[in-house]
Amino acid sequence: MNKRWIVILVSLAAFFGPFTQTIYVPLIPEVQQHFGSSEFVVNLTISIFTLVLALMQVLYGPLVDRFGRKKLLLPGIFIYIVGSFGAALSASIWMLLFFRAIQAAGIAVGSVVATTVIGDLFEGKALGRSMGTFQMFVSLGPVLGPIIGGLIGGYTTFEGVFWILTFFGIILALLNMYFLPETKIGQGDIGRFSLRDFGIVLNNRVGMVVVVLGFIQYYTFYQFLVFMPNLLKETYLLTTIQIGWVFLPLSLTVVIGNLVGGRLQEYVLPKKLIVTCASLGILAILLYIFLAPVSLFLLNISLALFGLCMGVCSPIQTTLLTNTFIEKRATAIGVYNFLRYLGMAAGPMIGTFLFNWKPFAEFYFSAFLFSCVLLFARQKLKDPHITIQEETKDVYSEG
Repeated sequence: MNKRWIVILVSLAAFFGPFTQTIYVPLIPEVQQHFGSSEFVVNLTISIFTLVLALMQVLYGPLVDRFGRKKLLLPGIFIYIVGSFGAALSASIWMLLFFRAIQAAGIAVGSVVATTVIGDLFEGKALGRSMGTFQMFVSLGPVLGPIIGGLIGGYTTFEGVFWILTFFGIILALLNMYFLPETKIGQGDIGRFSLRDFGIVLNNRVGMVVVVLGFIQYYTFYQFLVFMPNLLKETYLLTTIQIGWVFLPLSLTVVIGNLVGGRLQEYVLPKKLIVTCASLGILAILLYIFLAPVSLFLLNISLALFGLCMGVCSPIQTTLLTNTFIEKRATAIGVYNFLRYLGMAAGPMIGTFLFNWKPFAEFYFSAFLFSCVLLFARQKLKDPHITIQEETKDVYSEG
């Protein structure tokens, strides 16, 4: 199979994680009414998915490094199919909660395997471009989820969403079974896993900068998703449908940034791009704080800038990790994904405490954290003579 098609195939597996996370968000009121559940418990069906998705990253990473890519992806997709099938047949909200966790436990393997396979198959310019394609698929997941879920919900019940996910899961399993080669080099494993493997990632200057930056980007991104609708409703009196359209520039610029970032690193040093994107990300947050109450158009400009910076930075981050951690590639990606998902969860949680304290307090705090990360990145990457290859040697001389 052509390498480019393999990139699309594994990126599709990664896509289903965030896609499944958000696909039935429009149907939450129906789920609550159907089971007679409280709003808190029904919202747990979203939160539990995110939590398990995050935790499984650090489990799958070392397993993929040790046993292989395809050998872990196919069982993971099978677990996802079981979870989707069980969710469709759930007789109570607690059964639905359980099977949502099973769904997440299975499909969490997709992102780890996708980036690892891409790292196995490509290098140089082709690696950056392929990472851009992968990040585009991942970014489309949470965007298309609610849209497609709403369309499905218009013609069927919430159970229909899970039946369709079951069908998609079977198709995904068959495609990977017949067309995905095993890209792990060598048949032996890389040794017994230990917690020290995670320490190797976090003690490396490139690894630490990438995972911390991934955390703060998604921390801020999810604050936009959670807290901006209140501003749009109270200040601009927008309807729910109109609020949804306001998120379009943010979503589109993230996707465009993914494609641009995959190619831009061919011409600009990745370390320089990371610092530049972080600086512009802080600027975008501050622009949002000051311009959002002034004009809806200016609000969208600030959102587009943040989305573009985040999109450009994402493929650069995964490229740096796959180049730096050759043997522990999947482990490094697992740590990176885990921190990103923690950012998704932490942003809304911490922001809730600040939301009612002072206007835009949650975003001021995001800008402060982002500034700390920028200073940290500049400090860690300030030596222009240290290359990715030298960093890699440092990793394994320590390991």
